[in-house]
This record gives sequence, structure tokens and C-alpha cells, in this order.
Amino acid sequence: MRFFITVFLMLFASVASGDDHMLKESAYAQVKQSIGKGKPYFLEVGSDSCHSCKVMSQMLYEARQKHPGYNISFINVKKERDAASELHVMMIPTQIIYDGNGKEVYRHIGVLSEDELAALFTTYMF
Repeated sequence: MRFFITVFLMLFASVASGDDHMLKESAYAQVKQSIGKGKPYFLEVGSDSCHSCKVMSQMLYEARQKHPGYNISFINVKKERDAASELHVMMIPTQIIYDGNGKEVYRHIGVLSEDELAALFTTYMF
């Protein structure tokens, strides 16, 4: 019995701490005000209940840890449906990159590989 309780607690702890390495969601209204202020902006649009979105969120969390100066935000369209409409998002996850002037320069639907993400940062975020 003690074994089962231990296993349960270990599984619960790993699930509970899984969100610690996820990109936290941002309010679209705040993000919208930051786009076009001189620095590139990477916008991840998805949901907290979408598996592919969670994969992207983990990769972007790690990218932000490596590059704290990058503007990277996650918009949860499950909670902000108007943002999806305004951003013309048809499927999630969707990644959108804006240049320093606020012009959309890149859009992708689906999960990016780590190499693709690194190439995007090299191309657009410097």
C-alpha cells in the first residue's frame, strides 16, 4: 500500500510541476501595445489544453531562458477568442513574428522543430 501511495505522489508531483517549464500566457491587449515598439516580437497563439501548443510553449520557455531580451509571448485563445479572430488564426498552434515596426514578417501553423525555431530567432529576433 505504501508503494502505491509513493508512486501516486511521484506522478502527481511530476504532473503538477509540468507547467513550471511552460511559457506563461499574456493578455493580448498588453502584447498588442508592445508590438511595433522598435524590437521584433514572437507571438505564440494556442491553448493550454492543446498538446502541440504545450510542446511549443515548452520550447519557447527554454528560448526565453536563454534569451531573456527577446519579446516572446503566448496568447491563450481558449480564454481570448477575440484575439484569434483579430490575428486571423485558423488553427493552433500558430506562430507569428513581427518586425520592430509591427509588420508581420512570418507566420507558421503547427509545431516547429528546435532547429527551425533557432533559425527563426537568428533570422528575425536579432
